[in-house]
Amino acid sequence: MIIPDRIMTFINSLDDGLSPFLECLAKEAQETEVPIIRRDMQSLLKVLITMKQPHRILEIGTAVGFSAILMAEYAPGDSTITTIEQYEKRIPLAKENFRRAGYQNRIELLEGDAAVILPGLADSYDFIFMDAAKGQYPALLDDCLRLLAPGGVLVSDNVLQDGDLIESHYIVERRNRTIYKRMRSYLYTLKHHPELETAILPVGDGVTVSVKKR
Repeated sequence: MIIPDRIMTFINSLDDGLSPFLECLAKEAQETEVPIIRRDMQSLLKVLITMKQPHRILEIGTAVGFSAILMAEYAPGDSTITTIEQYEKRIPLAKENFRRAGYQNRIELLEGDAAVILPGLADSYDFIFMDAAKGQYPALLDDCLRLLAPGGVLVSDNVLQDGDLIESHYIVERRNRTIYKRMRSYLYTLKHHPELETAILPVGDGVTVSVKKR
């Protein structure tokens, strides 16, 4: 937890909640230990989608479809969402959740590795939500920038690794050091990229909000 628990509990106590379907889906995900975006990240995503009102959304990392459905609820009614997932066991669950929520015609799920799928995409997107395997972020960035429309927003979730990113390289567990190096490099690139204006926020497990300059 990046923000002290007491502050986070207070902030979350003020939240106006989710739609009944998403509340039910969040409970199902918790019971089956499927990770979904945290409550404070849910609030931020709702605000960003409401502000931007994107018509074409790209999500990298579907899981069971929670965040895609959340974005569909707050995006314009004629918007479309393309989401990518490679974990085979979760793909049918996500598709079923899209059907249950009534968004099967607005959300398209592409099955496979994002590193393979993204180079084949040619559409322009107003909003991209990056929530894939953290070690992949740097490798996916070039394609995300190619696909992001001028003025578009790129949101990257879970970028601070529960605070490990500020620790010395030698303190981080050996098995996490590759991700540690890649994420620090990713954050540096976002903050110094000539095409982007980026803020790093201590929301959830850390999130970046980047806008592609016009």
